Amino acid sequence: MFILARGNDALNVNPPVGVDSALSVNGSDWLWVVMAMHLFAFLILLASCFAAPESDRVFHYLFTVALLVGSVTYLAQASDLGWSAVQDSSGAIHQLFYARYINWVVSFPSVALALGLLSGVSWTTIITNISITWLWVLTYLAAAYTPTDYKWAFFAFGTLSYVILAMSTLNESREAAGRLGIGRDYMMLAGWANLLWLLYPIAFGLSDGSNTIGVGGGFIFFGILDLLLLPVVSYGFVFLGRKWDWAGLHLAVSEARFDPHAATLPTNQDVPPTEGDKQVV
Repeated sequence: MFILARGNDALNVNPPVGVDSALSVNGSDWLWVVMAMHLFAFLILLASCFAAPESDRVFHYLFTVALLVGSVTYLAQASDLGWSAVQDSSGAIHQLFYARYINWVVSFPSVALALGLLSGVSWTTIITNISITWLWVLTYLAAAYTPTDYKWAFFAFGTLSYVILAMSTLNESREAAGRLGIGRDYMMLAGWANLLWLLYPIAFGLSDGSNTIGVGGGFIFFGILDLLLLPVVSYGFVFLGRKWDWAGLHLAVSEARFDPHAATLPTNQDVPPTEGDKQVV
């Protein structure tokens, strides 16, 4: 009751000084909701790790870290932190939340890595896809900080990076997953991720790109996309993974070295001497 009565005073504690377009109280309330949902998804996924065999936890661990990063970055944004003042082409100064891009630089590669591991493509392809996601996010960040129309050049390179990522995850990786017999599950996950990724350039163009929908509008758009991407995809991997052959997918981590009953290698004392080791009388 004390928390409800106290209300949201984040903007009083951390006021957005010196900007024309800033986060509102309602926008901060929404960001607290998004942060709470990320945190809830993180806690449930963390608890579910103990219910899964240790050898089958690769996606649990991967998405647990990504959800924790999402919780922290949304905490910063809801508290009106993690931003800097940026002037647009019209001379207006608005808030640019770089914490948003810190979240993406972890969440996007996490999804790309998970899709690559599931499909069974080569590590060269996986590393390339991860690098492409970083290029995508960083070029969008550069575009957001560029006050002139040159920002759209960075935007174009970032969007091209997404197109390359989509071609890889929907074509090459799909074919590899089909050979492993999990093409249907893979396409459900990859199709959902790419559908949402397709909307990020639109959201960026309307928010940090052109400031058409303002700071609050951008947070609503991106908040919905972020909630539908990482939490949904992470639980999709966990629930669909219950029927996968982890050993057949080469995703099972061996537990032999942790098994106290596992056979140990013989010591030198257990090895009978050979003829060459016997002394000649």
